[in-house]
Amino acid sequence: MTIWIPELESGARQAPRYRQIAESIGSAIATGDLSPGERLPPQRQLADALGVTVGTITRAYNEAQHRGWVQSRVGSGTYVCDEESAGLSFDVHVEGEDNGMIDMSLSFAPHHTWRQQCLRDALSEICQDPDAIAMASRYQADIGNPAHRKALADWLEHLGFTTRGELVVTQGGQHGLDLCLRTLTRPGELVAADALTYPGFNAAVRHAYLKPAGIPLDDDGMDIDALTRLCQRQVPRLVYITPDQNNPTGIALGEERRQQLAELARRHDFWLLEDHVQYLPPEDRGTSLLELAPERTLHVFSTAKVLSGGLRVGTLQVPQRLRDRIASSLRAETWMAPPLMAEAACRWIASPRADELIAWQTEEQQYRQQRASERLACYRPQGQLRGSNIWLPLPEGRRSSEVHALLESAGVRVSTPEPFCTGSEPAPQAIRLCVGSPHTRDALEKALEIIIEVLERGDTSPWSTL
Repeated sequence: MTIWIPELESGARQAPRYRQIAESIGSAIATGDLSPGERLPPQRQLADALGVTVGTITRAYNEAQHRGWVQSRVGSGTYVCDEESAGLSFDVHVEGEDNGMIDMSLSFAPHHTWRQQCLRDALSEICQDPDAIAMASRYQADIGNPAHRKALADWLEHLGFTTRGELVVTQGGQHGLDLCLRTLTRPGELVAADALTYPGFNAAVRHAYLKPAGIPLDDDGMDIDALTRLCQRQVPRLVYITPDQNNPTGIALGEERRQQLAELARRHDFWLLEDHVQYLPPEDRGTSLLELAPERTLHVFSTAKVLSGGLRVGTLQVPQRLRDRIASSLRAETWMAPPLMAEAACRWIASPRADELIAWQTEEQQYRQQRASERLACYRPQGQLRGSNIWLPLPEGRRSSEVHALLESAGVRVSTPEPFCTGSEPAPQAIRLCVGSPHTRDALEKALEIIIEVLERGDTSPWSTL
């Protein structure tokens, strides 16, 4: 059998060899040179063939596994992931499935009975409307029913968002991200994002076999100077950003940097993918990239964080010149977003209860953010005043995996940093808490008590005694 051997570049400006090998694995999978389920060469054999150390190969295989391309099996070797094993690197736990567990690992909107009632009312209205039933039972335009598109565009403007170009109805924000990547990129191309970013974007990048580049963050958001240096070496095809509250850190991109990012995108001709799914009220938002660079910005929004995650109704705004390409990709994937769910969403947002629910949610998240920030103040938590998440750096010497395990055993689930790391960026020692997820304020208080108790114990890992 012929051993698969990647070609490595040389020179001072080239990427480290372990990263070249890892990226070669991803490219070989994309082109079919490596097939699902195929075993990679033994590490020593590949090291000898390339003239590198076994440690370099080990690091390369670990990098490829981190990106979701391969899977290591103890005592057997490393294999290309098949469709069943190439899952996401973050777990989704169905609300209420774990008896007694307070789940703060996912950004759910705060619980309110209005959500079920509003959906019930919308569906009841549809059932009484023969025209709506007829519409929902027919095929629609690939980018969505015109009436739904107008209603959703009007709602976005009502919420204070900029509207430009063509609006496409999607099956939620995640579908919008995936649609953009599959339309605008090809396997092996470079895309950039914050060094810590939304795990759903990282997962979509892995499944599209793209090369991710993590751009450092500071208190003012993405480091545009670092992105500029990347462009001097290799221009990314697309830059993804959540400008008003980075997920997981909550950091907002400064106004000057928004201008710089728009100018840099024009200079180097790359696309901007702007994500506003994590809702903030207008007064907490900065200038949208869609306003600054409408000719190259794609804007993602969803009903998930303000109405209901189960609706799976989102919007994707794209420049007019991309309309046909996006429509073609959507048609190839799903043909269209289900018109019944879009109709339900449009009837919901037409109700006065929609505004009341968003106003209540904004106030509730502010209370929860303030309460959690007060209780955890000594650990320097980060987050937006009315945002969904809190980023909690751990005390020196504590590891996120250890704290995560202790909290899980005590009945609180949180997110560790690894799923948020873009590309090969190292994971910081921190955890993310979603303040909207606990079912009640009392549940939030209980979770905070447990978190404080665990953090005050000190390092309990066996390594601390060595």
